[in-house]
Order: sequence, then C-alpha cells, then structure tokens
Amino acid sequence: MIVPVILSGGAGSRLWPVSRRNFPKPFITLPQGDTLIRRTYRRAVTLADNGCIVTVTHRDLAHLSVGEYEAADCAATHNTLLLEAEGRETAAAVALAALHVAKVHGDDAVLVVLPADQLVTDEEALRQAVQEAARLAAAGRIVTFGIRPTRPETGFGYVMVADDGKVSFSEKPDIASARTLIETGRAYWNSGMFCFAAATMIRELERWCPEVLAGAREALASARSTTAPGGLRIDLAKAPFAATPAIAIDYAVMEKTDRLALVPCDCGWSDVGSWTAMSDLVEPDGWGNRLVGTIAQEGARNCFVQGSDRVVGLVGVEDLVVVDTPDALLVAHRDRAQDVRSVFARLKGEGHAAAELHRRVVRPWGTYTVLEEGPHYKIKRIDVKPGAALSLQAHRHRSEHWVVVSGVARVINGDREICLTPRQSTYIYSGNRHRLANPGPVPLV
Repeated sequence: MIVPVILSGGAGSRLWPVSRRNFPKPFITLPQGDTLIRRTYRRAVTLADNGCIVTVTHRDLAHLSVGEYEAADCAATHNTLLLEAEGRETAAAVALAALHVAKVHGDDAVLVVLPADQLVTDEEALRQAVQEAARLAAAGRIVTFGIRPTRPETGFGYVMVADDGKVSFSEKPDIASARTLIETGRAYWNSGMFCFAAATMIRELERWCPEVLAGAREALASARSTTAPGGLRIDLAKAPFAATPAIAIDYAVMEKTDRLALVPCDCGWSDVGSWTAMSDLVEPDGWGNRLVGTIAQEGARNCFVQGSDRVVGLVGVEDLVVVDTPDALLVAHRDRAQDVRSVFARLKGEGHAAAELHRRVVRPWGTYTVLEEGPHYKIKRIDVKPGAALSLQAHRHRSEHWVVVSGVARVINGDREICLTPRQSTYIYSGNRHRLANPGPVPLV
C-alpha cells in the first residue's frame, strides 16, 4: 500500500515578496496559473493505492490547503491533515506521518514523501520511479529520489553514489565544489522526495533521533481529531511538539542510516527555489526578457518582471529581477536571486508586516484586503464565502462601520441581529459584540 505524504510549510524566503510567512511558496500562483501545492495534490492522488493522502502542515495553513485541494478538481477518498502548532522541521513532520500511517494502515504501508513546493512536469516518469522505490522500501530500504544535475547549483543539496553503491549526502556546496561533484558523474540533486515503509522509518528515528520520535508520539497521543470539510483534521498538542528538536530529516536520519538507497528520477523536477527558477517557467521575448503582467519595456534585456495590478516600465536595464506586489517591490540582479532570503530575514527580524502577510489575507471564511490605513483609521474590503461567518468578537479600542456592497449580510451588533442588503450599513460601537455572516448563495462584500 502506497500512502502519499505532502509536506507543506516553510517561508519560501527566496520568493519574497510574493511568498510570505502566512502565505508561503506552495500557495503562490505560477506564471501558467495553478499553484505548486495543487499540482502536488493531483500527483499524490494518482500515486495513492487506496485513495488515502496525508498532509503535514501548520494549523494556520489548513484552510489554504483545503481550498487548494478543492480547486484541484480531483479528490482522494480520505484526506488527513496533521496540523502542527509550530513548525519543527522535516524530521518531526516525517515522524508524525510515519507514526500515523503505521497506526492506521499498518507497519508495512509505504510512504512517499512529497514536498508541496516542488514542480514535476513528467508525472509518468515519477510514477515509474515511485513503483521502483516502493519495491525497495518493502525490502526495508529508505529511498531518496535523485535528480540528474544539469548545471552547477549552489542552492541544492547533493546525493552521491560510491563505487560500492553506498549513498551519501552533501549539503549545499559552493560553486567550485558543485562543479567537482557533477564531474564525478555520480552526483544527483537531492529532490527532498523519499520513500520508505512506516516501520523502517520509525526504527531509524528511534535509532538516530529518539527525541524527535518521542515528541511526535506524545503530540499525536494528545491530539484532538475533528472531521471537517476537506477531511480529517488532527490538531497536535502544542506543548510536547514545541519541545521536539527542530532538525531536517536529511541531518537526523538520511546522513546516518545504513539503509539508504537512491532511485534516479528524471521527471522534469524543479524546486522553484528562486526568482531565477521561476523565470525559467516563462518564455523569453526577442531580447531575453521574461515578462508576466502589464510590462512596458524599451531597450531592456535579459530581465524577469512579474507585475501585479499596475504597469511596470523598464528602460535600458539588463539582468534584473523585478517583482511588484501591492505593498512591496523587489529589484535584484539576476546573479543575486538567492540572496533575496536576506531581505526577507531582515524584514522578519524587524517585525515588518511585509514578511508576514499580504494586503489580501485569506481566512477560512473568505478574504480581507487592506485598502488604506493611517494613524487612526483602516479601510478593509471583506469578502465572505456563502454560508461562512466570522467569529463573534468585541474590540475595546476601536469602532467599526460596515457597508454592504453586494450580497446579504447577517449581522450581530450588540444585542441586535439584523440583515443588511446592498447600500445598507451598521455602526458598531467600541465594546459591542459583533459578528458578520453570509447566509446567502453568493459572496458577500
């Protein structure tokens, strides 16, 4: 039995300002449309023997994940979401998945770990590689999928196969080391995709990082399970999981185990880990520019530009990456695309909102968009999905004025419950309990 496990999280810091902490890389829209996590889910559905898919993600990203799965237009028989209260790196995520799958499907069930932030263009090649890996996994091996490198790349880890077949890892090298690795003909990019039987991984976790396994086991034992739209949600207890060591599965197990095997996988893989990689998904014009959005250029060459709502103009520039969003603008040299993470880290360290959220924020009930704000006011557009409602709340230090633009609003305002239609409004005094709900069949604005 093959059970795909989707790992979804991270900050995607090299793809700032489109990727933010609360809207990370798996959820950003690719130039051709679609998202990475939606494509990963479709891939998982085709690999699942019994229609069961497990997703490990942060609880704040659960509604985004479910929304993307619904938009994928294909459905697993059983979706299970293991929801972390805080991220503890991939070793903890893998431990959670292995323990859960062993309990539900048995020790011999084979897990295929699929990061949600990767692109695969040859699905059939991946399917064949998974079948080969599953046979090795059933024999007690832990399989990593290796991607044959096409260039020296400092942003990827490498997997090497020695003459005796032994597999070893090398973390992200400098450019000279990357060239040397490729020249050996035995080096592969580390795809971050793995395959193993549940019992095999549990034994290796117990051997090499027992604290991670113990934290995951305790978090699952005290978890709260609920059945919700989109599948079974298992909310992990925060305290035991927060104490679990934060370490990548590569360091925790893969670099130490003697059960490692490699399956080459030429499946059109990309981790889309930088704006340079993103630009490769766009066809160039006659001057080598790759342009997304409304772009006016004069004498520009070899630039990548991703616009949003406004026009971007380029004049006489070369080798630039320009990414425009409503609240942040990135301008970088193509050769420094990997260093965008440093800008993200600085903003995060300063507590800047542009590292956390977009102006348009997705919530389980819909979205809100900050249109304008100043020292004593904020104007938002709120879109509520049919049948959805915001939480009942009260604010001690602000009042609100709600105006219905379209749809029907059911409003609790203090002791009153009222219905509002377009061009009607209500004023909510500071301290009043209030709630907004959409009882109708169309979106409420």
